[in-house]
Formats: sequence, structure tokens, C-alpha cells
Amino acid sequence: MGTAGPARHDVVAGALVRGGRVLLAHRSPARRWYPDVWDLPGGHVEPGETPRQALVRELAEELGVTVDHCSPAGLVEATDLRLTVFRVDGWTGDPVNRAPDEHDELRWCTTEDVVGLAMAHEQYPALLAGLLRRDA
Repeated sequence: MGTAGPARHDVVAGALVRGGRVLLAHRSPARRWYPDVWDLPGGHVEPGETPRQALVRELAEELGVTVDHCSPAGLVEATDLRLTVFRVDGWTGDPVNRAPDEHDELRWCTTEDVVGLAMAHEQYPALLAGLLRRDA
């Protein structure tokens, strides 16, 4: 009898892009997973949700914004993770940190800013550079 592998987590993240910058959230040092690194806001896909529905819910919960327009922008896969990244080009509301237990800072960053930050995923700098080139 084989051993089951680790559970796979379906996760979404939103790259809010405006004016050549992307909004990043610094994960609290107290977080169990990926502590003290910069990440895109988002979270787990709940049972019965599509990735887009999860993104809309997560960004409302974490940032207080309503997503008006988004499109799939990339996929980050690991043994126990499938992260779908969406480019968010349109939203209603000003992003504010509504999840201080998860994030201790929000910051609008350029491509150059991202290079110097400790990021949650090694693929982020290249992915974000591509998204920001499209915004230039």
C-alpha cells in the first residue's frame, strides 16, 4: 500500500498594478507559512469556489477592495502548492491592510524595488517584472 503525498493547497494571489507599481504585502514574522517575506495578497481557494471567486473574496477581506477586472497572469507550483496569480487592473476602493494578523505592511513597489526584497516565491521577481513591463 502506497503512502499518500502531502496535501496540495490551491491558493490565489492578486497583483494589483497601477502606475508601474505592484502592491505587495509583508507577511507577519509570526506567520506559520512564509513568515517575514513579501507576498502578493490572496489566500486559499475554498471548496466550491473558482480561483477567480476566491481572489475576489480574499482581496475584499484583506484589502477592502472590489475587483472589477482581473486576468490570470501566472502559475507557481510546488509539491504541496498550486498558486494562481491574477493581474488585477481594475478595482474599486483604496487598498488598506484589513488583515494585520497576516500582513504588517503594504507597499507599492517598482521592478527595481522587488529585486531587493525577500519574496515568498523565487518566481515572483520575474513574474512581477513581466506584469510591470506591460503596465509601462
